[in-house]
Amino acid sequence: MGVALVGAGPGDPDLLTVRAARLVGDADVIVYDALVDGRVLELARPQAELIDVGKRPGRGVPQELISTLLAQLGQQGKRVVRLKGGDPFVFGRGGEEALALAAAGVPCEVVPGLSSVLAAPAAAGVPVTHRGVAASFTVVTGHRAHGGDEPDWAALARVGGTLVVLMGVARRGHIADELMAGGLAPSTPVAVSMAATTGEDRVVRCRLDELAVADVTSPAVIVIGAVAALDLHLSAHPLVALSR
Repeated sequence: MGVALVGAGPGDPDLLTVRAARLVGDADVIVYDALVDGRVLELARPQAELIDVGKRPGRGVPQELISTLLAQLGQQGKRVVRLKGGDPFVFGRGGEEALALAAAGVPCEVVPGLSSVLAAPAAAGVPVTHRGVAASFTVVTGHRAHGGDEPDWAALARVGGTLVVLMGVARRGHIADELMAGGLAPSTPVAVSMAATTGEDRVVRCRLDELAVADVTSPAVIVIGAVAALDLHLSAHPLVALSR
């Protein structure tokens, strides 16, 4: 028994790991986030208890309460799945929950998931690295928590390669301005992959100096750099093609 911190991937249930699908199907309780696709929850047993703790604009369950809930459920001897979009340890606060469970003496298993860091660009036909174009990529959150530090956008502008920004839609104008002030060319290609693999996918391509007024909505992954000009839809399922 105990709690499994499970990555639900970017949306499409076919992109779950085999381990994740088995745990979801066997769980007594599933505590899930807002970005978890409803089709993933359909894999749960009819008698499983589903608890929505997703954070949404204007409302959200405090992280401390989520951690406490997980510990209490785990101490009851139930098979608990904490289901998170993407990967539990990529801006998902999975580390905080794992520490809280350890402090409460509750066994914890971590099941990695396919992060939108890679899945969203690939679904849009954008490889985050490409020989002769980008030899590295950097991942950063565009969301600034209350009292949190601002990313050093000037340093990120100088690092080269591909920049992948999660949770950056609301501050995209500010991010673009800071990157250009740091030396990134206004003409730098940008691709914004929205709702990747959910059936409501949409991609917007623009220049960095156009990002502020681009018609984009959350959830989205913003890819900035030369690779964003590529569109490698090599098959009906680009995630498969790009992995070969």
